[in-house]
Amino acid sequence: MAMTATTLTDHGAKGYFVAKKATPSYVKGRRDFFKYRDLGVTAASGGVMRAQVTEGSAGMTRPTGWHYHVCDGQFVYMLSGWVDLAFPNGETVRIEEGDSLFIPGGLPHNEIATSDTLELIEVSVPADMGTESCDPPDGGPANG
Repeated sequence: MAMTATTLTDHGAKGYFVAKKATPSYVKGRRDFFKYRDLGVTAASGGVMRAQVTEGSAGMTRPTGWHYHVCDGQFVYMLSGWVDLAFPNGETVRIEEGDSLFIPGGLPHNEIATSDTLELIEVSVPADMGTESCDPPDGGPANG
């Protein structure tokens, strides 16, 4: 028997969740120019981790500015398109379709550009990942 998107509880708050692309659950995210599709992992894991699909259909309208996340780590896997990120060591990294990136919690970074359309999977531990603005490295421009 095929399952629809539903949470099934097994011995307490943790269970499993099947997220169907045909019946997406969009949530508010950090950036107004992206759409965020919840994959149900936060509820199913009792807040241990979060997984979502981020979708963009008009390209990034502006850099995010330098920031870091209050978490153990953030993992990104690009399904389509690309994202450019700047890091404090002066390196700019482009992750493209099929590439992945792990950013440890507390590491400053700045998302500076994207392709016109993109889709990526983002996982964070724990689920409640804070975002804090920070100064750019070496006094550089906040959005550069």
